[in-house]
Amino acid sequence: MMDDLQKLVLEQPLPTSAFFSLVEATANVVAVSEKYWQSHGLNGARIRILVEIAKHGGSILPSILAEKIGVTKANISLLLSPLEKEGYIARAGHAQDGRKTVISITGEGQSLLLEHLPHNRQAVAERMNRLNEQELVQLMSLLQKLNRP
Repeated sequence: MMDDLQKLVLEQPLPTSAFFSLVEATANVVAVSEKYWQSHGLNGARIRILVEIAKHGGSILPSILAEKIGVTKANISLLLSPLEKEGYIARAGHAQDGRKTVISITGEGQSLLLEHLPHNRQAVAERMNRLNEQELVQLMSLLQKLNRP
């Protein structure tokens, strides 16, 4: 049985090897980003939430935010509470549907992103610059192909 397991984990077909190489490379680049956030006393997951809110013009429904960051609707409140407590987001009633809540990034949240995103992006770019421009374009094309439904 152990021989079968060893064979399964060591002798992988090319698509499986490529998948695990992609996962490892992604984890390594994410680690560069996380290291930056941690060195500044920040949490990368919380920053991602602020970035997603900013991408949507500064306000978003919690259900859409949950979908964008890949968490359940039940967990989104737990993730938003510390950001609200720190003054980076605010919750308000939906203008058309009083049963819904809208999450908005505050001025403090915007300032945090404006201060730190350029430096974080530079740290990530330093890792990504191991690839030349042609390789980056090819990588983007390949990733877009994998991301198609």
